[in-house]
Amino acid sequence: MTPRSIFTAALQIPRAASPRLPRVEWAAWWDKTIDRWKSEGLPNLSWDASLRHFDLDIMRGLGVEPRAEIIHDEADYERLRPSLFSHEAIDRAVEQARRLAEAHARGDFTVRFILNGFFWYPRRLFGIEGHLYAFYDYPELMHRINRDLLEFNLAAIERVCEILRPDLLSLMEDMSYNHGPMLSKACFDEFLRPYYLSLSQALRAHGVPFFVDTDGRVDALVPWLLGCGAEGLLPLERQSGVNVLALRAQYPGLLMLGGFDKMVMNKGEAAIRKEFERLLPLMKAGGFIPSVDHQTPPGVRLEDYRLYVKLLHEYTEGTRL
Repeated sequence: MTPRSIFTAALQIPRAASPRLPRVEWAAWWDKTIDRWKSEGLPNLSWDASLRHFDLDIMRGLGVEPRAEIIHDEADYERLRPSLFSHEAIDRAVEQARRLAEAHARGDFTVRFILNGFFWYPRRLFGIEGHLYAFYDYPELMHRINRDLLEFNLAAIERVCEILRPDLLSLMEDMSYNHGPMLSKACFDEFLRPYYLSLSQALRAHGVPFFVDTDGRVDALVPWLLGCGAEGLLPLERQSGVNVLALRAQYPGLLMLGGFDKMVMNKGEAAIRKEFERLLPLMKAGGFIPSVDHQTPPGVRLEDYRLYVKLLHEYTEGTRL
C-alpha cells in the first residue's frame, strides 16, 4: 500500500486493513525547535526532506487564504473588500495542485487542504478583541464577511478538486482555549453554522473529509461541529484536558488526528511508551491517526524527537494493531 492509501484506511471506522498506520506531522515544527535541533546536528533541510530524514510519511499542505487587513467598521470592509478575496490566491493553489497531482495520484503523499474558517477569518480582520465585540456591534457585517468567505472557499474547493482530491480539509478556526469555546452556542449557530452547512455539503460532494483545526478544550464544540457537517478534529491537545478516548466513546463517528501529548516527549522512553499505550485502543479501532497534539516544542531535544519517532514506528506497525 502507498502512504496515501494507508492514510485513507486509517480514517475508516472500523480501521480498514493496512500494514501500518500513517506516521505524519500535520504542521511544521516551531522555528525555535528547528533552531535547537540544528545546534544539535540536524542538517538544513526542506520540509519534505526533513520528513524523509526522520522516516515520516509526507503530508503536503495546500492552502488558499484571503488577504486580511485590520478593519473597524463596515466602511473599512467595503473599502478593502475588492482586494481581500483575490482569485489570484486560488490560481496559485491550482498551479500547486497541478504540480502535485501526478505524485499524489500515485499515492506518494497525502494532501491537507487548508482554508480559513468562519471564526478565524473575521478575527484576522477585526483583531482578537474587536472580533469578540463584533458579534454584537456589527452582526450584519459579520454575516457579510462570512458570506464572502464562503463564496471564496467554495470557489477554491471546486477549482482544486478539478485537479486532485485532497485527503482532508483542515479548516483553520482556533475557537477554543483551555477552558472551552471562545463563543456561545447561540453565536455559533447564528454566525457560523449556516456557512459550515454549505461548506460541508460541497466537501461531501467531492469526498473530502472535513476536519476543523481548533486548539484547546474542544469537548463542548464537538456536537456543534458534528451537527453542521464537520467530521473530524485536530490537534486535540492533551494539556488542555482533551481526552480522545472519552470523545470517541461519546461520539463514535468522530475522526481525530493528533492527540499525542507533546509534554511527555522530553521525559524519556517510559513516558513516551505510556502515552502510546494510552492511545493504542483508538489506533486499533480506526478513525484516529496519532500525531503530536500541536507542534513539537523547543524543550524537546533532537535525541528526544528521534526516540519519539522510533516508538511511533513501533506502535504504528501492523503487529501492534
